Amino acid sequence: MQSILTFPLLILLLILLLILLLGPAIPAVAGEPPPLLLAKPYTDDIDVRDYWVSEKLDGVRAYWDGRRLLSRRGNVFQAPAWFTEGFPPHPLDGELWQRRGAFEATLSAVRKQRPVAAEWRQLSYQVFELPGAAGDFSQRLARLERIVAAVNSPYLKLIPHQWLKDQAALQGKLDEVVAGGGEGLMLHRADSLYETGRSNALLKLKTYEDAEAVVIAHLPGKGRNLGRLGALLVEMPDGKQFKIGSGFSDQERENPPSVGALVTYKYYGLSRRGIPRFASFLRIRQPP
Repeated sequence: MQSILTFPLLILLLILLLILLLGPAIPAVAGEPPPLLLAKPYTDDIDVRDYWVSEKLDGVRAYWDGRRLLSRRGNVFQAPAWFTEGFPPHPLDGELWQRRGAFEATLSAVRKQRPVAAEWRQLSYQVFELPGAAGDFSQRLARLERIVAAVNSPYLKLIPHQWLKDQAALQGKLDEVVAGGGEGLMLHRADSLYETGRSNALLKLKTYEDAEAVVIAHLPGKGRNLGRLGALLVEMPDGKQFKIGSGFSDQERENPPSVGALVTYKYYGLSRRGIPRFASFLRIRQPP
């Protein structure tokens, strides 16, 4: 009788020991989205000399809160413990990134609730901001450089920034990045204090504009696309709806983004009604 009574107690003690050793499980959803600085489009009336310039990486935005990597929506990226080993106990902002042109592979890796080590070993956390820190951006950038050097991890990198003297140098840098398969450039005002929300302190420069919209319907294809996706009907944040019918691979037409998914598209200006011109699908930004 005594051994029967003590067996459940032994099991309970074993469970408690495992919790102490392994720590509590991190939920897939953290809750509130982290406060982030968001970029505005570049305009050619600025003085380039007031900004630090870096490449716009085609990665997945990630906020390090001192112990976890969070998405823009507040979801937890289930990064392996070895990936974030040594990361500082204070916030960082950056991109989970593999290489140019590998956004889909990056997104596939970070979305998994059970991380695949081989996939995460291809990634790095490329940081560009020190949220909440004192001083202007030049001072925060110098501090970031020291932090990354001190951590000395192959998975924590500082996105290179440079100073350019004029618009011609900026255009030359943009051409170089795009020719190499990059997306564009980011310009961060050197004297800006840290802030969140969409701000002129951070600008993005690309050969085209891009934006995000929510998929509300699949429209059937015709001709060579008969029996599969012809176009996505999407809705912009202001409620305007339009179709995206180009930019899809055959595989994406066979398995299109789900209704409710947030997708990124590129376009070339707006019509008089505020509808994107020549909209073309780029990628799924966030599944439903």
